Order: sequence, then structure tokens, then C-alpha cells
Amino acid sequence: MSDSSGKLKLGALVALVVGSMIGGGIFSLPQNMAASAGVGAVLIGWAITAVGMLTLAFVFQTLANRKPDLDGGVYAYAKAGFGDYMGFSSAWGYWISAWLGNVGYFVLLFSTLGYFFPIFGEGNTPAAIIGASILLWAVHFLVLRGIKEAAFINLVTTVAKVVPLVLFALICLFAFRLDVFTADIWGQGTPELGSVMNQVRNMMLVTVWVFIGIEGASIFSSRAEKRSDVGKATVIGFITVLLFLVLVNVLSLGVMTQPELAKLQNPSMAAVLEHVVGHWGAVLISVGLIISLLGALLSWVLLCAEIMFAAAKDHTMPEFLRRENTNQVPANALWLTNAMVQIFLVITLFSSSTYLSLIYLATSMILVPYLWSAGYGFLLALRGETYEQAAGERNKDLLIGAIALVYAIWLLYAGGVKYLLLSALLYAPGVILFAKAKREVGQPIFTSVEKLIFAAVVIGALLAAYGLYDGFLTL
Repeated sequence: MSDSSGKLKLGALVALVVGSMIGGGIFSLPQNMAASAGVGAVLIGWAITAVGMLTLAFVFQTLANRKPDLDGGVYAYAKAGFGDYMGFSSAWGYWISAWLGNVGYFVLLFSTLGYFFPIFGEGNTPAAIIGASILLWAVHFLVLRGIKEAAFINLVTTVAKVVPLVLFALICLFAFRLDVFTADIWGQGTPELGSVMNQVRNMMLVTVWVFIGIEGASIFSSRAEKRSDVGKATVIGFITVLLFLVLVNVLSLGVMTQPELAKLQNPSMAAVLEHVVGHWGAVLISVGLIISLLGALLSWVLLCAEIMFAAAKDHTMPEFLRRENTNQVPANALWLTNAMVQIFLVITLFSSSTYLSLIYLATSMILVPYLWSAGYGFLLALRGETYEQAAGERNKDLLIGAIALVYAIWLLYAGGVKYLLLSALLYAPGVILFAKAKREVGQPIFTSVEKLIFAAVVIGALLAAYGLYDGFLTL
């Protein structure tokens, strides 16, 4: 899937997008959605998400084509549009989101293995953490052997993980019952779900989580064989994954009722298929999930290292993160990433961190990078920059950019104050690396506007720290 120079072709880029989007989220989707919304709200939520995420995919496509000189996707767009500190924050937030997501994947992987081997429990027992740590470093040394080889293995696991999803959709299509689907459309039989608006809002972080990875191709833009393939891979990957997600979610709601789905243990897709065809259904989905998670872990380890490396290449991150090994793999960025995953794996032993609380935190960290990317796409069209020969396209891109920007702001609102404050707590310490990078090139750390933004981050972080200490905020 790559040519002799190690450049990635369209197929490998699409596999990176699909591989990083289809991880563990889709396999837990029936329960995750039913826990916060009834059928009607789920349909409304998917409609909003489809439009919002599609415009975001188009923004990434447009930026890849109009700004081919910008490598590193979400990070580069934030920096070009809003300055060095925003660029740094985007890379830092994306990086934290990616490795936090990997911790969540390890918990879910060993929770799934717990189905066959009870010693692994819910994925956060001592045996599970030891198993996860061994696997983490095995993936680490595999990636050190080369990006091209890892991208090929990712392509194979992407194909393997799609097979059980297709089987699930076909079986549930025949088992689908309209009377189950329409039994309590607005969730009124479950008052704790709240109003329809509340239900839509509460399911939003889950829908964003299952789409994280949409920007995967743009992060690897510098390694693409053809720049135009980056945008194509983003849109093809998005439409493929959207189709799978909606089918899995909607068909499940016609097989079991919302309250039944909400009570399932994750991966809930296994329980839904078991309900239809018996024990072998659960085994099929569990095996599919294990392959899927291994592939997604690989995708995300690659993305983590690449975003830090891209930011270090143009002096937004410190110089030590720029070092590549003989296989052109950003080795220092990789070591730092996986050391953080290891630390958080140990923390899950002592805290009640479940898969869901980890993914909510990971999702809230990525909302800011998405916001800056949408903002930059909108700004480019607004100024008419790069549109000198294409006035007609400018109006279309302006509209798409505006919708993507409104969607990104809505996501911050939907995430709620709790996750915004917890994000600030994780954003604030990053300034140490930013200051080091600035000193290396002899520049002042902040501009006057950036000082104000950083002050707001510090206030948010202090509030979050006090909230965790006092107990009115919990992880």
C-alpha cells in the first residue's frame, strides 16, 4: 500500500482513517447510546452529528487541498490561523486525547478478554494491567520498526474488523422489530433521561468519540504519496464509518428496548447479537473487537507520535521530540507517549476509571483542536485567501466552514462545564514544553493575546483542581 520511497497510497490513508475511527467505540455503541437517549433523540443526534462531522470532514479536505504546505493537520491549521500557542495547544490536546483514548482501549480490550478469562474482570484488575502493559510495549517496539510496516498491518486489521460489523448488521436487519423500535420513541418511560434536548446533548460526546480519527489522514499529510489523496481518504473514511455506526445503533434499538440496552455490559454489541443468535454471536463480536482494538491501538500510537513530531519540526514543541530513528520513526515522541499510557494504566488500578469516563475525558480534549481547524477553514474562505481564481467555491466553503464552526462550538456546550474544567487541568501543564520550545529559538513565550488565553486556562485548571479536591468534580 505504499511505494518504494515509503509514501502512503490512498488505500493506506483510508485504512488509517477507518482504522483509527473504528476502534472500541462502535462495539459499545448500543449501550452507550441507550444509557443517555431514547430512539427519537438518537435519530436527531445522529442527524446533527452526520451534518456536523461531514462539514468537518469537508473542512479537512479543503484545507489539505488549499494549504498543501501545512503538514500535521489539526496542529498546523490552529497555528496558521491563530498563532503559536493555539497551535501548540491543539497538538498538546490532540496528543493527550489520543493516548488517553489508548488507555480506554486497553481497559475495554481486557474487559472483553474477561468474557473468556474472568481474571481480567472489567479490564482494570492487576492481571489486566500487567497484560495491557506487556501489549503496550510490544506495539511500541513494532512501531519503532517503521511507519510504513505499521500502516500495512493497520490495513490488514481494518479489513478484519469490518467483517463482524457487516455480519452484525445483516443478522440484526432480519431480527429487527418495528414494535420494539417504536415502543417508547421519546424515552418518556424512562424519566431519568430528561427532556429530548437533554438526551440529544448527553449522547453528543459518545458520537464525537466514535468519529475521532476523522483527521487521521491529514496528520500524515507529509507522508502521503499524493496530497490530493488526503482529502479523498478523509471523506471516504467518514462516509464508510458513518454508515456502520448508524446501522449498529439503529438496528440494536429494534432488537432490544432502550432500557434493556442501557443495562448491558460492554462490549454491548456482543450481548445484542447473543440475544438474537445465542452464544456464538457474543464470541464472534468479542473476537472482532479484540482484532479491532489491536488495529486501533496501532493507528493511535502512530498518530500520537506523528503529531508531536510535526509540532517539534517547526519549533512549537521542544527539539528532543524531533529525533527520528534509522527507520524514520519519531522515537522520542513515541517513548514519551507510551510512558504516559503506562502511568495512566497504573492509575486505573487505583481509581474507578471505567472505559466510559476515560473516553469522555479523551473526547473533551479533542474538541479544542476541532474548533481551531473549523475556525481556520472558515477564516480562509472569509478572507478569500487561496480563492483568487475560485470565487464560486469560496461561498460554498464559507457555508461549510460556518456549519463546522457552529457544530464545534455546540460540542463544547454539549460536553458541559465539568469536562471543560478537567480539560483545562490537562492543558495547563503543557506550557512547560511550549516555553522550552520558545527558549530554544530565542523567542518570547507569549504574545499579549496569548497571555490572556493562558490566564483563562490557568483559572480553569485551578477550579478543576479545587473541584477534584473538594469532591464536586469527579473523574
